[in-house]
Amino acid sequence: MVKPKLEFSPKSNLLEQSQYRYKIQDVQEPNLYRDLFDYHSIPRISFNHRLVPMDMPAQIWVTDTTFRDGQQSVSPFTVEQIVELFKMFSRLGGPNGIIRQSEFFLYTEKDKKAVRACQELGLPFPEITSWIRANKKDFELVKQMDVAETGILVSCSDYHIFKKMKMTRAQAMDQYLGIVKAALDAGIRPRCHFEDITRADFYGFVVPFATELMKLSNESGIPIKIRACDTLGYGVPYPGAALPRSVAGIIYGLRHYAQVPAECLEWHGHNDFHKVVANAATAWLYGCSGINCAMLGIGERTGNCPTEGMLIEYASLRGTTDGMDLSVITEIAEYFEKEIGMPIPPRTPFVGRSFNSTRAGIHADGLLKDEEIYNIFDTGTILNRPATVAVDSHSGLAGIAHWINGYFHLKGRHAFEKQDELVAKIKEEVDREYAEGRNTVMGDDELVAILRHIDKKRYKELAYLSQDKTEE
Repeated sequence: MVKPKLEFSPKSNLLEQSQYRYKIQDVQEPNLYRDLFDYHSIPRISFNHRLVPMDMPAQIWVTDTTFRDGQQSVSPFTVEQIVELFKMFSRLGGPNGIIRQSEFFLYTEKDKKAVRACQELGLPFPEITSWIRANKKDFELVKQMDVAETGILVSCSDYHIFKKMKMTRAQAMDQYLGIVKAALDAGIRPRCHFEDITRADFYGFVVPFATELMKLSNESGIPIKIRACDTLGYGVPYPGAALPRSVAGIIYGLRHYAQVPAECLEWHGHNDFHKVVANAATAWLYGCSGINCAMLGIGERTGNCPTEGMLIEYASLRGTTDGMDLSVITEIAEYFEKEIGMPIPPRTPFVGRSFNSTRAGIHADGLLKDEEIYNIFDTGTILNRPATVAVDSHSGLAGIAHWINGYFHLKGRHAFEKQDELVAKIKEEVDREYAEGRNTVMGDDELVAILRHIDKKRYKELAYLSQDKTEE
């Protein structure tokens, strides 16, 4: 480490110590952080109470790995499905490219056909990028497919360097830098995937390696991106948490000590400990422009950061959708279930069938009086998913009235109150079902059949109103 000197900072207008320069520590034995990861216990979270400043970038965005990491965890998509999803991603991210890029494999003929089909669409966003193994043969694939940027795996923890690759840190860095130079020579923008960064020796390997990459970037004039990969979901968003698990510390360190520009920094997290969205938002807050996501959070083991979650988080942090069409989230979810055949757990935020549905009678009563009381936001307008009530033994009169209004699209003077005689008659039939031992939710078809049986004339009136509302 080079001793710092005093320099005047035009950013803070203060005298500050210049950035430390860290050199690689080529240790003989791997640093496996056994005090944190002894493998036989739940991994521990340590704190050193060091706080780093938030530094939200001027521009933030999402990148997509649905067709790369995401596809590794589900049945492979067809070319037609990839093309349809890609078009929906473009509409979802909007003209400002909030979904900035989407990465693809290039290995099989199907992979290549999917890339070509998406390229032929001529959409400005997402930009098509690739993911390859670190060898010259794969670089040729990138050039042949006319892809400007590719991801390159550069594992950075001693678990991978010593145990998997059987190398020293110096040997690994030399190999990685040679691969990156080959990409630069081929005119390809490298995106270096720092695998397992939340178990890596941050100042002994991560920062020195990132510093060398930034030197190559400056010399070549080609941006080199760094994707900080929380491969096993060990990252934590807590203030004062210690490295290597501190998300804020990782992003601050890469920005401050390795001088990685925000726009060249990307976070890739996994959800092994239920922290994937919080960690991703923390990465944004502390200076990382890009968050790598997969639609519905699909991906290895517990999955990647869900694209839909981070787009909602974007709107929360920025106070604007910046041209995104968030209603496409619902279209994509329906496409996954109906066309791809992938079921979505019903309580999954924003995309599950029941995420904005209630069964409790007291909640239904609130929704009937004013939807805002029990709905998180105007899901009908924003996501094209109106709040609903699932009818069961606990729904009460209010739940049934709300179901009628929702199913038949009734508002204003046409909307039912819970005091309506028809509502009471339907409730009697519902109560009879549960008194006889039923324990499942009533389906729409069942409730419609009950309504039609009780009052066929009124059912026809409601069906007419519903059709007229749909046509409007």
